[in-house]
Amino acid sequence: MKFHTRKWVKPEDLNPNGTLFGGKLLAWIDEEAALYSIVQLENQRVVTKHMSEINFMSSAKQGDVIEIGIEVLRFGTTSIVLKSEVRNKMTHEKIITVDNITMVNLDVNGRPKPHGKTKIEYVKDRLAK
Repeated sequence: MKFHTRKWVKPEDLNPNGTLFGGKLLAWIDEEAALYSIVQLENQRVVTKHMSEINFMSSAKQGDVIEIGIEVLRFGTTSIVLKSEVRNKMTHEKIITVDNITMVNLDVNGRPKPHGKTKIEYVKDRLAK
C-alpha cells in the first residue's frame, strides 16, 4: 500500500472524547479515493458508489500526524475498486481500514462511462509518451 497523503489532527477534527472524529476521517478517505481515481481514470467526473464495512482499530489525538494509504484492488468497466488504510505516521499503528471503496467514472451527463483502464498508470509514464 502506498501512503500518499498526510493529515495533521487539529482541534477542529476532534470528537467530544478528544480523539479524531470518525466522520472527519471518513471524509478524508473519501477525498483521497476520489483524487486517486481522478488521476488514474483521467476524468474529473468520478463519484463514490460504495464503501464497505469500516474497521476502527485505534484512535488519533490532537497533534498526531496520520497518513492515508490507497491500493487498487481491481478495475471494472466503469469503476475502480480501492482499499484504504490510515495509520499514525510516527508509530505506524493502524487507525482504520476500509476493505472496498468503489469509485465510478461518469460522462458529462452523470451516467457511468467505460474508462478503458486495466492497470495502474503513473503520471510520469504518461508524460514520457
